[in-house]
Amino acid sequence: MDLDAALAAAVEPLLADAGGARVSAAVLDTGSGARAACGGGSFDTASIVKVDMVAVLLLLAQDEQCALTAVEHDRATAMIEQSDNASATALLRAVGGPEALDAAHARLGLTGTTAAHAWGLTRTTAADQLALLRAVFGTDSELSEDSRAYLRGLMERVEAGQRWGVSAAGGDWALKNGWMPRTTTGLWDINSIGRVWAGARTCLLAVLSDGHRTKESGIALVEAVARAAVGVLGAAR
Repeated sequence: MDLDAALAAAVEPLLADAGGARVSAAVLDTGSGARAACGGGSFDTASIVKVDMVAVLLLLAQDEQCALTAVEHDRATAMIEQSDNASATALLRAVGGPEALDAAHARLGLTGTTAAHAWGLTRTTAADQLALLRAVFGTDSELSEDSRAYLRGLMERVEAGQRWGVSAAGGDWALKNGWMPRTTTGLWDINSIGRVWAGARTCLLAVLSDGHRTKESGIALVEAVARAAVGVLGAAR
């Protein structure tokens, strides 16, 4: 079964009423190793880049063989659980700016991500976000077991109003979402990355999209694509 083709076929009708919005998705069954992807190109990260930024902070702490400071812990918590933007701006400056993020991307398996000073405009791909999730939720990772557990815990505790996105595809979720209206067009970027448990499968899932007329329509499409992606893997078993 061509899982990429199956996912593309499942997503195509979902785009019929999307008003020209683009979407790209990548999903991995961590147990069987089955994976599927659809769509292509790069997208603005919006706030999903905060997972990347905290991962880099943890890598730097590992390199220096030290624990996070109280300030770093507070910033990381606010960035993931509340999606706090001021904390993200301060943390990016503290770790060395976008150049430091780009330097760490190879260690995390991200080959198509380019950091930006305006961190929400970092460009990435669904494949890279799946690689990042594997670094956080897998075992073959530059991140230590303690670092992975720390970041997973933050993603499991996002505040109630931000528990949309990939969580629509299953339970036992851990996620980070990103949403951002573009001032040049008035259209929305809507992204969601994370882990879900569905049908006795643990799946890592990234859905990136842009060009939405409203935030609400973007969330609805991302959730529908997330369900389709997990469903395709389920049908392959």
